[in-house]
Amino acid sequence: MKAYKYLINIKPKSLAILLLIIVLMQACSSTKYIAEYQSIVKKVTIDSVDAKFEEQAYNYVQKDIRPPSAFSINVPLYNIFNTKDGRYKTSNIKPFGTPPSILDSALVDISKTQIQKFLKSKGYFQAQVTSDIKVADKKAEVKFLTKPGAAYVLGTLSDSIKNNTIKSLYNSYKNEITHLHVGIQYDEDSLAYEREQIYRIMKENGYFYFLRPYVNFDIVGADVSSKTNKVDVKLNITDPANGPHKKYYIGTTYMIIAPSPEGFPDSLRNYVNRDTTRGISFTDLSKRYRRNPIVRYDFLKQGEIYDIRNENLTYDRLYELNIFKNVKIVYFNDSTSNRLNTVVQLIPQKVMSNRIEGEVPFNGGTIGFNLSNTYTNNNLFRGAERFELQVKGGLQSRIGDGAKPFKDIYQRDFSISASITVPRLLIPFYKPILGGNGMPHTTFSSSYIYALQKDILTRRILINSVTYDWVETKSKLHSFTPLNFEYRFGNLQTENIDLTTQLNNQYYIDLLGRKDLTLGMKYTYSLNADKLQQLRTFVYFRGNIDIAGNMLQAISSISGARHNPNNFINGDTTLRDYGTIFNLPYNQYVRPEIDIRWYKHLGGNRQFVARLNSGIGYAYGNSVAIPFEKKFFAGGSSGLRAWQARTLGPGNYNREVLTEEDRRSLFGLDQLGDLRLEANLEYRYLLASKFLGATLKGAAFVDMGNVWNLSRQNNDAQAEIKMFKLSKLAQQIAIGTGLGLRYDVQYFVFRFDVGLKLKDPQFSGAEQWVIGKFLSGSRNFKDTYYQTHSPDTYRFLQYNFGIGMPF
Repeated sequence: MKAYKYLINIKPKSLAILLLIIVLMQACSSTKYIAEYQSIVKKVTIDSVDAKFEEQAYNYVQKDIRPPSAFSINVPLYNIFNTKDGRYKTSNIKPFGTPPSILDSALVDISKTQIQKFLKSKGYFQAQVTSDIKVADKKAEVKFLTKPGAAYVLGTLSDSIKNNTIKSLYNSYKNEITHLHVGIQYDEDSLAYEREQIYRIMKENGYFYFLRPYVNFDIVGADVSSKTNKVDVKLNITDPANGPHKKYYIGTTYMIIAPSPEGFPDSLRNYVNRDTTRGISFTDLSKRYRRNPIVRYDFLKQGEIYDIRNENLTYDRLYELNIFKNVKIVYFNDSTSNRLNTVVQLIPQKVMSNRIEGEVPFNGGTIGFNLSNTYTNNNLFRGAERFELQVKGGLQSRIGDGAKPFKDIYQRDFSISASITVPRLLIPFYKPILGGNGMPHTTFSSSYIYALQKDILTRRILINSVTYDWVETKSKLHSFTPLNFEYRFGNLQTENIDLTTQLNNQYYIDLLGRKDLTLGMKYTYSLNADKLQQLRTFVYFRGNIDIAGNMLQAISSISGARHNPNNFINGDTTLRDYGTIFNLPYNQYVRPEIDIRWYKHLGGNRQFVARLNSGIGYAYGNSVAIPFEKKFFAGGSSGLRAWQARTLGPGNYNREVLTEEDRRSLFGLDQLGDLRLEANLEYRYLLASKFLGATLKGAAFVDMGNVWNLSRQNNDAQAEIKMFKLSKLAQQIAIGTGLGLRYDVQYFVFRFDVGLKLKDPQFSGAEQWVIGKFLSGSRNFKDTYYQTHSPDTYRFLQYNFGIGMPF
């Protein structure tokens, strides 16, 4: 607890100074820690290399003489922890940062040779590379001077394939796979690509024993005496010494499951089941699994030609069942047959597990904790069905003004959820084809959520749904929920809300306290989610739509009931015939949302991300407002990071209009909207490759956006400033900036962001640019704000802790 108290009491200016010190550390010199005869490499350049090959050529410079990037704190960290008595330590080295790049002439020579080899592999057969080293004040600059000469291009292309069957197969695929064309620049990577494609084609067409060395190339004209700058390339595909390549077919598949996670007994022969139904012998030594749910994901079918894609597909799907910790496929055949018998060896993992997780969300002016227990059974009905039961609880407390943590608890949450996931699509009267790119799933889930806002509100929600997830390609994912049923009931203590506030927010107040039903469906499509952890350039898209109420409207219409959009008030039995089901009003709305991101790889560990996130909720028919839980909010660790979640907007809304008690009671409840627009720009870079056994990365970001209402509520005096109007967009956009740290331990990322408010739409005119107040001294501004907004305090800096990347 002492550690948390320390974090809570960190002042913004102290944190800013700390960050400034980290930045200034990059300017620290390492020269004072090295011997007089040594030098630190500060700069490495490669001269006269074609721009498209510069980055690749630089990778051939030995790592120990490459200087760190501009943003890296690898060396300063190393200097802090690994120096003693004015020198670098030679023992007891601490795992912080990396040592400086000390000049080594031997490594310079090796780099020079490697760069020259690289250039020749790209067609510069006459390339010559020399090095030049300049040293001043124990700082060295290394320059590699290249004379690449003329680039050689491909002249004639020919092949030597004596096996006519192989030659015919190659020719049938040649146009779609080859990168070799007369006149293009010679490149060894193109030859390697051609070899790999031929290998792939052979393995996909029955040639089980085909190896890459059977493909080679003859290069003629690459010597320095050539004056044509052309090389002739001949492709050779050779046969094995014992005869021509043979095509193989799948025989019997023996699928065997080990008796326990410890593996197989010494001999399997006595345990093999000789029953080969549909060409598959299934033996379960563990006695835990049913046959059909497992063997349906064996794609090596009896009588079919051997295809490595089916082998890989079998590996992938059996692993995706999430019940086996090891999958191994081996083949055997006799020398007189072209049949491959398959043995699929499966080692089960533990069926049941229990996981306890906890977190302490610390977010500017609040602190809390969440604790959850998750029980998992990965084989509930002996068919790889995943059962999950989770119990979760937490609370949030205000801090500030010297208040101790958890003394002012304003929110409590509890939930219990259960789900069963089946590894196939369970669709009545339809048997879908198994996905070739990913494991399909059907999930049945149910959950109960209880939320308590101190002295103001109690919300209970019961949710039941059926969801289908399937994979179109590795980059295209679909999720469809044809049935989503929600029953929510709230208990609003209106006696604790000022009468004026109630009148100004009548629809909103009724929305919090009413009982209602939701019956609808959802659909989600995502593109390139598989690339999110990769450093590359791509566009990510995720779109979803939530539609509810149409079916219930049709049912109530059949019964002759009319629809009353004003059917909000609890306990009004006179409305039972107006758009109700079981005497309860039902929600009718549509809620689409999109998330578009552009990831641009800038080389090395540097990446730029631009993101646009937008959503809108529109109520119609039997409703005038979407359910409370479906409304949008702004702020938070994955949105506008300079604002705490649910403390921004809608529009130009300022909580000064509420009484002090209402501000306290409605905290986090009164700043939601029907429309969200949000944009983020983030630059990511490497700070330290070695930091406490992990990688430390940095980020600089700019966030902007807000939430708005779509319709005017007649009783709300603030309705005009809460609504979205294009003409007022510039006045209602919030803008923040900040810096972040990402502690990457490979399997997950701990994240810390500091957001700074630049423009706050709750104010008017030039007063919105609050950055001026921050730079000129903020104490008077914050004191004045507290006098009119108590118990709310104004925070220019917002701290966000999280797990995983923000987007």
